[in-house]
Amino acid sequence: MSRVSARIAAIAESATLAVDAKAKALKAAGRPVIGFGAGEPDFPTPDYIVEAAAAATKVVANHRYTPAAGLPEMREAIVAKTKRDSNYVITADQVLVTNGGKQAVYQAFATIIDPGDEVLLPSPYWTTYPECVQLAGGKSVEVFADESQNYLVTVEQLEAARTPKTKALLFCSPSNPTGSVYSAEQVKAIGEWALKNNIWVIADEIYEHLLYDGATAPSMPVLVPGLADTCIIINGVAKTYAMTGWRVGWMIGPKDAIKAATNLQSHLSSNVSNVSQRAAIAALTGDLSAVHKMGEAFDRRRKLIVGLLNEIPGFICPTPTGAFYVYPSVKGVLGKTIRGKTPKTSAELATLILEEVEVAAVPGEAFGPSGYLRFSYATSDEDIVEGIGRIKKLLTEG
Repeated sequence: MSRVSARIAAIAESATLAVDAKAKALKAAGRPVIGFGAGEPDFPTPDYIVEAAAAATKVVANHRYTPAAGLPEMREAIVAKTKRDSNYVITADQVLVTNGGKQAVYQAFATIIDPGDEVLLPSPYWTTYPECVQLAGGKSVEVFADESQNYLVTVEQLEAARTPKTKALLFCSPSNPTGSVYSAEQVKAIGEWALKNNIWVIADEIYEHLLYDGATAPSMPVLVPGLADTCIIINGVAKTYAMTGWRVGWMIGPKDAIKAATNLQSHLSSNVSNVSQRAAIAALTGDLSAVHKMGEAFDRRRKLIVGLLNEIPGFICPTPTGAFYVYPSVKGVLGKTIRGKTPKTSAELATLILEEVEVAAVPGEAFGPSGYLRFSYATSDEDIVEGIGRIKKLLTEG
């Protein structure tokens, strides 16, 4: 008899966290590693948010249990923020505050998916999505869009993948890992297709404020109001406010689904840390000036890293218009001999790059098909120049 359940044993380690941990361990050992693996801003959380948390620690009520669905003030702040940023009108009983966006993703699938249900998963996808689908007993059906489509799936592709077992679609724009952003017309078309076919949409909006070149990220139920009853929105403060370690996310959805997810959370983890919630309230009710300042730095780095990657023979890097990732195709490098080694997959290439020039990137296998690398440009300009420069030197040696 196995010591670990088959259900849990089937879960793969988070590839992005694994790459980041390996890079940090090598750096701690004195190696000059440059890591492009972490999906988190490199800025500190803005001072006004930290100060709100410090003040919250002195309030005894924050030392106690609070409602599993979230502090009433936090849920109301999410209601107001959703109206401000998305023009989507909701009520507090449509909101569940979670321990980061990751818990919200897990609970969304756990709430609506039954064993055997299929979930359409546009690929490249964030590495956690298929694991959550599997834990819920569902089956991920990958729908792949390559660099020629700017990694954006079409309604025609989704329709071709739909079966009588299709229960839900995972939709993420701006995208992790590609940084691609669907246009308003594409969002509306996909939403109308989902509504017509009675398919739930789980919409991950965590990167909503990280947009460039005039791109917009409209919320799907705003463009397709009829979808509101079969749509769950995932969001959080991690990426927008440089608060990855505070662990505050949320779900927005129809009342019955949110009530069911709240029942699950009441047994799973109870309330999110009250101090973190107080910090998040300060973030959501404050202005967006700190967010815009970080966005300017990300935009500069985006242009820098895309230009440098496209100088490497065999790399093709589309220019993303959202998030803080680039996702170059490296298929032109695979099969070539580099320092006596011939990588045939992007996983092998990523290992070679880490071992030979001490630069960490996440291979495409973590997000779908091989042939790609994900680089996070949530790091300094200097590290971008040095890190991509090392890779170029490695791959252009005589």
